[in-house]
Amino acid sequence: MTASPSEPEPSAPEPSAPEPSAPEPSAPEARREPYDLAVVGAGSAGLAAAVTASELGLAVALLDASAQTGGQFHRHPAPTLGARRPEALHHDWSAFTDLRRRLAGSSVTHLAGHHVWSTVREDDGSWTAHAVTGADGTAGRPARIRARTLLLATGAYERQLPLPGWTLPGVVGAGGAQAMLKSGLVLPGRRVVVAGSGPLLLAVASSLAAAGARVPAVVEAAGYLRYVRSPLALLANPAKAAEALSHGTALLRHRVRVRLRSAVTEVHGTDRVEAVTVTRLDADWRPVPGTGRRIACDALAVGHGLVPQIELATALGCATRRLPDGTLGLALDDLQETSERGLWAAGETGGVGGAELARTEGELAAHAVAARLLGRRADGDRIAGLRRRRDRLRAFAEVMSAAHAPGPGWQDWLTDDTDVCRCEEVTAGRIREAVTELGARDARTAKLLTRAGMGWCQGRMCGTAVSCLAAHGGAPEPPAERRPFAVPVRLSALAALDGEPDDPHPRAP
Repeated sequence: MTASPSEPEPSAPEPSAPEPSAPEPSAPEARREPYDLAVVGAGSAGLAAAVTASELGLAVALLDASAQTGGQFHRHPAPTLGARRPEALHHDWSAFTDLRRRLAGSSVTHLAGHHVWSTVREDDGSWTAHAVTGADGTAGRPARIRARTLLLATGAYERQLPLPGWTLPGVVGAGGAQAMLKSGLVLPGRRVVVAGSGPLLLAVASSLAAAGARVPAVVEAAGYLRYVRSPLALLANPAKAAEALSHGTALLRHRVRVRLRSAVTEVHGTDRVEAVTVTRLDADWRPVPGTGRRIACDALAVGHGLVPQIELATALGCATRRLPDGTLGLALDDLQETSERGLWAAGETGGVGGAELARTEGELAAHAVAARLLGRRADGDRIAGLRRRRDRLRAFAEVMSAAHAPGPGWQDWLTDDTDVCRCEEVTAGRIREAVTELGARDARTAKLLTRAGMGWCQGRMCGTAVSCLAAHGGAPEPPAERRPFAVPVRLSALAALDGEPDDPHPRAP
């Protein structure tokens, strides 16, 4: 769950006092011997795992696509923007700065700008992570990192449900709107409707309002009764209730209306967003006829939860489990190990649950890795405490996932000319035709018949929608997450693999 305290700094006119930050190395000295542990992802889970493993005596490499640590949750402005109080845009900022301080004082090799596209188990049981480098993965030569064990902390990405007009300029992901504010100190518009489902909406709306945007409404497709039906999970996690209360207070202060059991069912405009239609939903998320109301705005921030990013693990054959909201997460044992021995995972890969859960799982996995590699008994009391905290937070995450699971009726707001796959410009009508006239009954067949999901994003944007449409009223299968490449890779990078030197971090000539 993401949260942001009130009163962030939307701009930085005084670049004189940026918060001191730990250095973000991007090209450390090469090591020829394998690391003990390679961690993929420098968000909350990856940082906790890397620094804990290092402090326990392991040689650790930390790989991340970004130039800065923090992941999606702790995105923060570049020092050149001169933000005086970056912590004002974040919940639990002190936990991140503590991890960053520990990283700076550790022996962890931080490989920034490394986009890991494949991981391979070698014949001796060790692991090789293949990466492309640079801000967008096109700089320098391919990198190869070897390690005795591997931990995936790759996070999640936003789930989008298409709607008429969602390709207009001014429509952004809810998480994307927050990223714009946290990283660039900019707003997606001056009058922004926030819509979709999930607790992220409250955080986004309160952040945007505090930064100066007018937020006419927060439109939540689900309700909050599912939380009330799980009192034990609520009582065990009082901080979550306090977090929701702080957002609610911020929204009241800025006079933001929250509309439950409603959805934005159409976006209006010519060159960009001019208004949206908000419609009441029934219990299955079907629009209730005659309840549509038009709200003027110049931007829409919309998202329907998060999807675990597990491509690296599923490409290796790791077992998955179906989460309450219909997405897939990795099936993990009690110490965060996947079904593949020597491969651990932490954070959103096992199910979306927030930064505190991610840090807890990262630290727990690091203790398990260290105990196995060093051949010594782990700290039993520490392990037990981490497991109890993990189980408590994971229980709340399961309740949250179930509460905001999309109902099947959302498909009723799609017109036949609504783009579902934006990359390949495949409409809902074409997918429906593939189902009713050509016999498609699953997303893969619909993809082969229509090209839906064959574009640049490889189905990350449209996978959920295509699966639901292909199910034709039945229970949709979760989108297949098994891909040979986790990120786009140039042919030149693949061609260079045979000529890779022993140096695991080759530099551009």
